[in-house]
Amino acid sequence: MDIRFDRHGPLAIVTLDRPRALNALTLEMAVALDDRLAAWAGDDDVAAIVIRSAGGRAFCAGGDIRALHDASKRHDPYVRDFYRTEYRLNHRIKTCRKPYIALIDGIVMGGGVGLSVHGSHRVVTERCQFAMPETGIGFFPDVGGSWFLPRCPGQLGTYLGLTGTSIGAADMLYCGLATHSMASGDLARVEGALEQASWTGDPGVVVTALLDRVAGDAGAPPLARHREAIDRCFAGDTIEEILSRLALEKTHWTDETIAVLRRKSPTSLKVTLRQLRLGAGLSDFAAAMRMEFALALHMVAMDDFHEGVRAAVIDKDQAPRWQPPTLAGVSEGLVGRYFEPANGPDLELAAEP
Repeated sequence: MDIRFDRHGPLAIVTLDRPRALNALTLEMAVALDDRLAAWAGDDDVAAIVIRSAGGRAFCAGGDIRALHDASKRHDPYVRDFYRTEYRLNHRIKTCRKPYIALIDGIVMGGGVGLSVHGSHRVVTERCQFAMPETGIGFFPDVGGSWFLPRCPGQLGTYLGLTGTSIGAADMLYCGLATHSMASGDLARVEGALEQASWTGDPGVVVTALLDRVAGDAGAPPLARHREAIDRCFAGDTIEEILSRLALEKTHWTDETIAVLRRKSPTSLKVTLRQLRLGAGLSDFAAAMRMEFALALHMVAMDDFHEGVRAAVIDKDQAPRWQPPTLAGVSEGLVGRYFEPANGPDLELAAEP
């Protein structure tokens, strides 16, 4: 099994154990974790849940995108099953009434973000590399990106969602994606302290106090240097306006950012901007996940997703041929169609007991 479950007294522990694949999430892993979290939610002997990873290089590098690509081309029901299960799992983590402590050590992207950022406590280390790179493969920042990205300070979430920029521990704290930072070598000691904790009173308070005592300083966040420009430029109402605002800044950083955006799928950029603006106005996480479910089923069937995965994962030539190839070819009507209800049942989300 690529995922392990253990109990150390009142502490329930999840270990992602697929290190050769950078702990990428499979459907079977998602099903197993969802079932176990549901059981632990009703177990009075479980005070808190820890999720960690094996292998050292990655917490979780995302979902099994090659499997989704191949299944989509076959019109295989695996695609619907995967996203239904993954998004139900994201919702279960977000609504978990017990402390859910993600020990994020190494690469965390896409589906791995969904396993961690929705938890009550998110501990990052100096080895963290966070990214939501989906616009580069003809997709959109899912697994709750509609919810957490618009709730980053200012326009930081829009910037991260559109560009797919990779950030480290200090920037994750700055963006509100992490709650604590510490050295990778100290994580085992933290687990031991949690096992030995006195679980009297509110478990969330117990965990916060313990992590506050052992947390370190991640240093200055690099994104802070560009925060004013990010907020000015990425507040634009369209991708074209964002690019125009960036061009007016005339700095090396904005020139690089323009170049990054020009390499992304034009359709994905426009869909993602609408997704994030809609997500900012949603009143609850469940609504975000239902929107993403329909969006995901539409997007994986589009040519840009197949082409993006081909270029990044299959042939690895890093030269996708997007269709339409320019922003001008992506009409508002085309973007709107991705937000229409998908065929088949809506996403059903379980309530926390």
